[in-house]
Amino acid sequence: RNPWRVHQCPWRWLPGRLLARGILQASGQIYISPDSLTGLKGFRTILILENATEDAREYSWHRGTNGTADNFIVSYKPPSHSWQTGPMYSGRENVTKMGDLTIRRSELNDTGNYTMRVDTGNGTQTATGWLEVQAYRLRTAPDIWANASSLVEDMDSVAAICYTNATNVKWYVDYVQVSSNDRMTISPDLKTLVIHRVSRYDRTLHCAIESIPEILQRSEIISLTVNYGPDSVWLSTSPDIFKGVLSAKIGSQVMMECSATSKPSPRYQWIHNGSLLSFSEASVTLPSLTLEQTGRYRCVVGNPVTQLTMYREFQIQQQPQHIPVVNKGFYISGAKVVWLIVFTVLGGVYVCGILIYALVSHFSTRCLAKSPWLRT
Repeated sequence: RNPWRVHQCPWRWLPGRLLARGILQASGQIYISPDSLTGLKGFRTILILENATEDAREYSWHRGTNGTADNFIVSYKPPSHSWQTGPMYSGRENVTKMGDLTIRRSELNDTGNYTMRVDTGNGTQTATGWLEVQAYRLRTAPDIWANASSLVEDMDSVAAICYTNATNVKWYVDYVQVSSNDRMTISPDLKTLVIHRVSRYDRTLHCAIESIPEILQRSEIISLTVNYGPDSVWLSTSPDIFKGVLSAKIGSQVMMECSATSKPSPRYQWIHNGSLLSFSEASVTLPSLTLEQTGRYRCVVGNPVTQLTMYREFQIQQQPQHIPVVNKGFYISGAKVVWLIVFTVLGGVYVCGILIYALVSHFSTRCLAKSPWLRT
């Protein structure tokens, strides 16, 4: 194995990427992370190059501890964005733009030393690491069972059981991993999930186990049918409704339509002045409005599964007939207006003079009647 390897580093497994924490090299020196890597047969393996300079001219990977032409696998040249393969290339290797070596569908014979050469223009740096590919038998995928698949939102609950001997069970609702919360509970052994109040967004259920950390084996997917609604009823008409009233002319066309959010699709009923109409569609058209068709309308929307019903009401009334107003006024020219104002003013002065004269005469007569010397 790699002669400069000091100890077995702890590794971690990632889906499609199997890597470990390696030994840090001196500052400025490239190294392969990790220095000792364990991969799995059939999975992708990545040998990560660390501490490489940004101005590298070529990254080349080789089998063994020497970077010779005979054991050359594949290389990548950043300036020209070109790849070149060598005699050890199997068709499954590739070099990333960061200089990492990826091996697709790793095989047992991929085990061995790997050497990286970096051409910086001012010289060449090398690093060697060890890869061991192992065969691993995965556990049997778990089975799953649920006590119901057709439910009503916010009313029904569902319980599911994951049948497996594994202890690291994960639960997924609508493909999102879940944990116990105020709406659902996972048992202490992780094998039972109970959703106390199902939601319309709880569309699927499945469980999974980790035979290898972060590599999941999933159960079959249980599809849930969650019935809901109607949430609300929207009403659209032509002509438009204003403050609950639709005004239309007798003989004109009137269109009415209801819509609602519901699963399954809702049923529609129309009521006119308290009487059930024969219409059972979401939209109704009155081609020629009659006086008998005016009055109060109600659109009733019901869900046969959730047993919920909602409605909207409005009034159809006859549009009032507008009587045209005939202007019978007369027209006066500008000059006549001036003379009219003058005569009006003069007439007012004349009338005021007469009133003043009458008042003065009246008071004068009374004073003379009361004077004693006039009586004798």
